[in-house]
This record gives sequence, structure tokens and C-alpha cells, in this order.
Amino acid sequence: MTVLFQRDGSVGVLTIHRPDVYNCLNLDTLVSMRKIIAEVTADREVRVLVITGAGEKAFCSGADLRERRSMSDQEVQHYIRTIRDTFTEVEKLPRPVIAAINGLALGGGTELALSCDLRVMSETAQMGLTETSLGIIPGAGGTQRLPRLIGKGLAKELIFTARRVAADEALAIGLVNRVAAPERLMQSVLTLAEEIAANAPIALAQAKFAIDHGLEADLATGLAIESNAYQVLIPTRDRLEGLAAFKEKRKPVYRGE
Repeated sequence: MTVLFQRDGSVGVLTIHRPDVYNCLNLDTLVSMRKIIAEVTADREVRVLVITGAGEKAFCSGADLRERRSMSDQEVQHYIRTIRDTFTEVEKLPRPVIAAINGLALGGGTELALSCDLRVMSETAQMGLTETSLGIIPGAGGTQRLPRLIGKGLAKELIFTARRVAADEALAIGLVNRVAAPERLMQSVLTLAEEIAANAPIALAQAKFAIDHGLEADLATGLAIESNAYQVLIPTRDRLEGLAAFKEKRKPVYRGE
């Protein structure tokens, strides 16, 4: 299997399992990822999803170039649509998604990380949109998500130069949220995931929706989006549980209802 999934409590972990080829993404791997994303979307027990790569060398090294070389122009177009749509499904998942960047994340690997809500990077990992050095451009959202995250000027520099970014720089420019020692990366990510998963799942979904959609609008429209998202939460049992737990000075028990 090229993609593995396991759930521990409220946290699901999706692992790209092609360590012998630096966890690069062939078409079969993308199809498997989309199937798991669909299953996670339907599974209310999964409140946070972590995405990582197998082994210690790579998170994801992007497209499988060996497979790409054997493709016709039409097949390449199909592949690009598939990888772009897969990453969009990750981005739209109504759960917080954390990328655990355990090694090289180049090209599509960085684009996959950008489609996640949060990114935690190993001190020894590297990221980079390296496509222009191969005669192409990022085709799975990199030209759009990177400038929205770190600003247009820096995004252009990284894409134009195709250079790799080490963990300290990635943290400094806001490309990642946190950096951890390699041996502590997954524990750091799982601790963060569990902290998030303890909160109300419907509220998390609405907060994600309001941020993602409001960011693309003017302030007045963004505030309207936030207001509508809040309205969704008013009749929920979780909101009442939160109020009761506060009054009773205990931890709330949220059920996603």
C-alpha cells in the first residue's frame, strides 16, 4: 500500500508510504489519498488529521518524475488536475489538518504542506518549490497558496530561484508554525493535534471555514462570513456544553452535536 491511515483516539494519521522513492506521488498514490480524505470527511470520530511521510528522509518529494516521463501530454494534464484537486480536498477538509514535515518536502511536497492548516517541520527537513529548475511551475497550488501565506515578494523569490529552505528560515518567514528535533517531531505534532481535538469539532470546522473564505474577501464580507459561521453554532449542544463546563469549572466533553 502506498498510503497508510491509522486513528488514535480523535487524531488520524495519513502516511505517504513510498520511502524508497522519497514518498513521491504517482497517480495511484493520489487516488489512494483522495479515498482516505473522503473517508475522514465522513468519519466524525476523526477531529484532526495529520499528514506525514514514511521513513526519515522525506515528507514528500513531489511528483513521481519517472512515471511522468512515460506519460503523454494528455496524461500529464490529467495528473496535474488530479494532484491539484487532491490538495484542494485536503484544504477543504472540515477538520484541522497538520503537516508533519519529517524530511524533504520539494515541489508537490511543499504544495501538499501548504494545503494543510498547520505545518510542523523537523530541524533537518527542507522545503522548496523547485519546479522552475525543471522547466515548469508549481501546478498544485503553490503559486497561489505560498504568497497568501508568506507574502508576494518572498513567494516570488522562492519560486523564481527554486531554492530549498531550511527549517530555521521556514520558521522565520512563517512558512511553518513550529520546528522540532527529528526524534520529537511526531510527538510534538500529536500533542498539538490532541490540544486541538479537545475543542468543539463543529466550532473548529466553522472557524476554519470563516478564516479560509473570509481571507479571500473584503473585510465587510469577511465579517458577514464570520457572523454566519457563528450562527451555525448557536443551536449546537456543544455550545451549551461549553457554557456548562465553564460554569461547573470542568473540562468540556464535546460530541460534535
